[in-house]
Amino acid sequence: MCGIAGIINLNPNDGNLEAKIEKMQTALKHRSPDDAGIYISTDKQAALAHTRLSILDLSSAGHQPMSTNDGRYSITFNGEIYNFQQLRENLIAQGEKFHSQTDTEVILKLYQRIGSDCVQHLRGMFAFAIWDDLEKTCFLARDPLGIKPLYYYQLGTTLVFASELRAVLASGLPAINMSVEGLYGYLTTGSVPEPYTLIADIHCLSAGNWLYWQNGNITKKQYWQINFTPEKISPPEAQEIVHTALFDSIKHHFISDVPVGIFLSGGIDSTTILALATQTQQSQLSTYSITFAESEFNEGELAQKIANHFGTKHTEYQVTSSFAKSILPDFLAAIDQPSIDGFNTFCVSKVAHDNGMKVVLSGLGGDEIFGGYQSFQKVPQMVAWGKKLNTLPFLRTGLGLGLERWGTSPKIKRLGDFLKQPPTFASAYNTFRGIFSHQEACIIINQLSISIPILPPLVPPYQGGKPESTSLPSVTFQEGKPESSSLPLARGGLGWDSTSEDEVSFLELSRYMRNQLLRDSDVMSMNWGLELRVPFVDKVLLEAVAPIPSSIRLEQGKKLLTQAITEVPDWVINRPKKGFSFPFESWMDSEFGDYFQNLNIPPNISLTPWYRRWSLAILKHWWEQIKS
Repeated sequence: MCGIAGIINLNPNDGNLEAKIEKMQTALKHRSPDDAGIYISTDKQAALAHTRLSILDLSSAGHQPMSTNDGRYSITFNGEIYNFQQLRENLIAQGEKFHSQTDTEVILKLYQRIGSDCVQHLRGMFAFAIWDDLEKTCFLARDPLGIKPLYYYQLGTTLVFASELRAVLASGLPAINMSVEGLYGYLTTGSVPEPYTLIADIHCLSAGNWLYWQNGNITKKQYWQINFTPEKISPPEAQEIVHTALFDSIKHHFISDVPVGIFLSGGIDSTTILALATQTQQSQLSTYSITFAESEFNEGELAQKIANHFGTKHTEYQVTSSFAKSILPDFLAAIDQPSIDGFNTFCVSKVAHDNGMKVVLSGLGGDEIFGGYQSFQKVPQMVAWGKKLNTLPFLRTGLGLGLERWGTSPKIKRLGDFLKQPPTFASAYNTFRGIFSHQEACIIINQLSISIPILPPLVPPYQGGKPESTSLPSVTFQEGKPESSSLPLARGGLGWDSTSEDEVSFLELSRYMRNQLLRDSDVMSMNWGLELRVPFVDKVLLEAVAPIPSSIRLEQGKKLLTQAITEVPDWVINRPKKGFSFPFESWMDSEFGDYFQNLNIPPNISLTPWYRRWSLAILKHWWEQIKS
């Protein structure tokens, strides 16, 4: 796991390339303390930077940027390719010779042979760039499910890219202006939706996409998408598919030349990973969790019981309000883009790091694939209710306007947003997962004195289960404010026979998981030089389980998962569902008070529930830090 950065410039006389790339590299050193390198082409058209966290082949042979023997191709790579050994053997059989035991060299050789098609063969999490010094082209790619981030900025014929937004800014090339699209997305959802960022003109390369730079021009292509097309599969067959696919994924995710630990929360997903990991590994496993003095948030006893059951070396740390306040400045400094989450991963990653770990596994992704959220029941109910009201559209929109303007609670206001629009799964999902309503977001944006430009129109809504456009919604203006609250829906492959539950699963995977959970997991773990791996978020696993009919795969209570993984104890399965959370609300009113006051928000904007105040305070501190 590493940090990558680069500048590709058609005009090598534009500024000091060496100084710019060094500043970008410095901005990424917190991710990877083991090694660092810079490549600059002889004609000064390309500069690549790398910071390394050594996981595979700990020797100097893994140094990056890495070049082919003839010097034509050079790569800077962040991630892990779990099937690299098989790919390496295939390339050796075709006559290739290797100088390291790294997955980096495998990607480089594969691209040298088959070009952009190399991404179709990679299993893992990745973001990389390859410079072709003969053709003067640059190829960037991001993994199918968006585990590893990749940001880019184009100024004329110049392309700047990096693993983190702050590193792109460190080049000194982009102007620091707030993106209205990114800000609106953040206020309404709690995270910034790809492909936007909070900085105007800097974009996130969408998951499952590659980008090709040549002669100052950029071409982008989506090479993979989620595909929920159900097949005739019986419950026993589905259980066998899930067990086999998960066992295979966990086995691959343990490929490492350093020890691998496991985050243990006490839930079904992390217990599932631990249960199967004990079957793939011969040595004693190490598990890590955090506890709280507040009993309603504390699951330490359960995590300890699970660890004892599977015989792990378990480490837990109690996060008190005073400790949380002491590390809050470090957390704020670690933020690359704000969200309403991330502090939990920051804390548990510190525990693993302080105990000498460099790689950990997380249960992230299990809820999205196996129906662990209330959204799988609530969103279809909302759509059905909306369709009934749709027989009287004037009543529906009138009721929506009334609720949005005069609703007595944040939920009621967001419900007004939903009723103002056609009753689609995307709009229902936005309402269910929303933070501020459309009207509230516009008020806050205006309060921040940020003008709202005319945004691009929406392509006509999808029919028959095909996904909606990736563009922003159509916008009409009343006093300069946009009148739509939907957000981009990442393209996917919802099959013609997909169900409403499949659509919710698609939305959870492509929005909440991708834009918030995965992004926070990357930044907060890498702040401690820790590689976080997510066995549930695996292309091969998802392709195996996606054809299982939603009536089986998404049965309430993650029944398929618990039936497939019989090694998980009943006393874990039968406990009430409880999301992992922190006592933020009480902390903000006590220990955190100094950080969460004076937000300069209009009095008609409610700051309850707690995550509304959190989101605005985090945004404020992040913006002050970026501008300083």
